[in-house]
Amino acid sequence: MAGLEELKKKLTPLFDAEKGFSSRSTLDPCDSYTLSDSRTVNLLSRSYGVYNINELGLQKCTSWPTDDLDHGEKTYKCASHEMRIFGAIGSGASSVVQRAIHIPTHRILALKKINIFEKEKREQLLTEIRTLCEAPCYQGLVEFHGAFYTPDSGQIIIALEYMDGGSLADVIRVQKCIPEPVLSSMFQKLLHGLSYLHGVRHLVHRDIKPANLLVNLKGEPKITDFGISAGLENSMAMCATFVGTVTYMSPERIRNESYSYPADIWSLGLALFECGTGEFPYTANEGPVNLMLQILDDPSPSPPNHVFSPEFCSFIDACLKKDADSRPTAEQLLSHPFITKYEDARVDLGAFIQSIFDPTQRMKDLADILRIHYYVLFDGPDEIWQQTRTFYNERSTFSFLGKGYIGPNDIFSSLSNIRSTLAGEWPPEKLVHVVEKVQCHVHGRDGVAILVSGSFIVGNQFLVCGDGVQAKGLPNFKDLSIDMLRR
Repeated sequence: MAGLEELKKKLTPLFDAEKGFSSRSTLDPCDSYTLSDSRTVNLLSRSYGVYNINELGLQKCTSWPTDDLDHGEKTYKCASHEMRIFGAIGSGASSVVQRAIHIPTHRILALKKINIFEKEKREQLLTEIRTLCEAPCYQGLVEFHGAFYTPDSGQIIIALEYMDGGSLADVIRVQKCIPEPVLSSMFQKLLHGLSYLHGVRHLVHRDIKPANLLVNLKGEPKITDFGISAGLENSMAMCATFVGTVTYMSPERIRNESYSYPADIWSLGLALFECGTGEFPYTANEGPVNLMLQILDDPSPSPPNHVFSPEFCSFIDACLKKDADSRPTAEQLLSHPFITKYEDARVDLGAFIQSIFDPTQRMKDLADILRIHYYVLFDGPDEIWQQTRTFYNERSTFSFLGKGYIGPNDIFSSLSNIRSTLAGEWPPEKLVHVVEKVQCHVHGRDGVAILVSGSFIVGNQFLVCGDGVQAKGLPNFKDLSIDMLRR
């Protein structure tokens, strides 16, 4: 009990029984924002530079001298009117995440919505945009596609790569545990991303956990949710805040001591332990204080050596050393025997991920998205209609009234003629375009072949629905069956 009371005293400035943990930020106190007459948000920070964000996208520039790496200007064109949203897919430390299609590229993205009027979330937004903007395509990190502002809601929306395999937390909910060869290959890629964050960006992520380690159906694992990362201005700088998920916090963070990159290594070790064994090594259901006492007082957990390889156990033990200075760096862990052991095994991560989730359901989800997306293209304004040309490739075919068209140019021209006809005056009748069936099947290793069939119907009654134009009396296209030709 003495240890519990002592810990409570230490945590008094940080923990409130009703409100939870405080998340005092180490971000530049000079950060601010302005709203211009042109409906542009200017996010300002002396250490971060200036980010101008409006409905058309983001422009980053540095308006004062800085020793940071991210100098100069960058522009990301990513407009709000180019997005078609399909509902929430999860939530992060500072935002809600939604799935959307970027109409010009026909690409599914993940959109994170953040309210700029809340100071804490605005600081997290600055951190996330800065991190992603400077590493848009780096291995092991979720890809950044841009950001835009929606004045009516007061939100800034970050567009990220859509990781269709979910998170490692999702994987272990289905699979229970992940085999060592798969984990070795996955964590090698994640370590590259973490090494970049630590060694190049000088950032401590502060919230490494299975839910923030995402994977796509190709089997590529990537780190996400940089909203509470903290920057270290030099190699001697240390963090001094209590933010992140307490479940995966290192001992030095729980003791409210200064901490640095080794805190992420501890969290990575716990995440690997949970993914490999299928169990979190501490009792996390008796409240945060009891959990923190376990982490401080109990010996560091180690996987049973009669079940797991010496290399796996050694990697976990190295990450979970109580003394932060004794933990290896992310760069050093890349040469650990557990990581190098399976380098020549050619582990097929894509096949593993695809074996866990029902591919038929994934195909159905894709068909629903494409069907609605096609309605948006066909019934949308001329600016959006121009994007239809890029929807097809040279092998695409389109048949209408017994005549065939091949390739994007011929198909676009023929559809444009039909679209012009539909837009004409037809009182009291009107032509209506209806997608009746979408068929998806596997094409090659990573591709999907799509066959869409439908009709242009003449009727004296029609309904304009939120998802497109639909003839009255026909079944709603959302309810139509989707044929799966093969698994």
